[in-house]
Amino acid sequence: MRTEHQSEVSAIIVTYNPDVAALAKLLNAIGPQVADVIVVDNGSKTDLNQWLANQPIEVKFVPLGTNCGIAKAQNVGIDQARTRGSNFILLLDQDSVPAPNMVAILLSAAKAQIAEGIKLGCVGPRYEDSRQNNPPPFVKIEGLRLQRQTCASANSVVDVDYLIASGCLIPMTTIDDVGDMKEELFIDYVDIEWGLRAQQKGYRSFGVCAAQMQHDLGDNPVKFRGRYIPVHSPLRHYYHFRNAVWLYRQSWLRTNWKVVDAARLARKFVFYSLFTAPRLEHAWMMTTGVFHGLIGRMGKRPGNG
Repeated sequence: MRTEHQSEVSAIIVTYNPDVAALAKLLNAIGPQVADVIVVDNGSKTDLNQWLANQPIEVKFVPLGTNCGIAKAQNVGIDQARTRGSNFILLLDQDSVPAPNMVAILLSAAKAQIAEGIKLGCVGPRYEDSRQNNPPPFVKIEGLRLQRQTCASANSVVDVDYLIASGCLIPMTTIDDVGDMKEELFIDYVDIEWGLRAQQKGYRSFGVCAAQMQHDLGDNPVKFRGRYIPVHSPLRHYYHFRNAVWLYRQSWLRTNWKVVDAARLARKFVFYSLFTAPRLEHAWMMTTGVFHGLIGRMGKRPGNG
């Protein structure tokens, strides 16, 4: 049963050739927590329309017909939520599973920040990758150091630079002011760019430790020096490196953020080139991504993606 607060929220799920069993699990978890569930499909090969019609959760289905990228799909979903009069939107990946009380906790935290007069960018849950031992920390760059904002207590609310898109609750008024997701990024750094753009306009974002969600980052992670490192395909690494370099070229982004993130990007280049098969393909795609980021060749990579 939905509460009055939860009726303000539209959930936006972006799909692309989803595992329907995992998607069903997500729908069953999020359906009771929100007023609307909007599924925007990026050209999946299976007929999701018929499959969704047979699910117990009522869904607004928007097929794009082709893979337009996650940013475009999110913007389409946001427009749908706006026409429905939603005060908040909740972004979700197709393989995430929110806890039963996640939306209520996020919404309460969001309204508490707004009541204190804070310009709220977004709030997001503490997410756990089932393949790793510890929940990934929230991130904030201060000076020339990346600060990992771990949860001091179960009810901590921590200040962050940005949040991953999945599980992110955003006031519609913030989107109206900050603007939509950058569609030319296609995939990767979409959430980072939006969060930093919001921060540049005076908005603050927060990780809410009491809100929890299952979410796997990357494909099979690689264990290195006691840590599990998320690994994506060479194509995803192309987008990751291209979009990072593109972001560094934006005049509004603060210099210390560029320096710290670029140092991390350089370490990723070395790691994925040396320790992730197929090494040469990873190295080539990352190098191509850097070049395209420098010359501003954006959008979907021709021939794939």
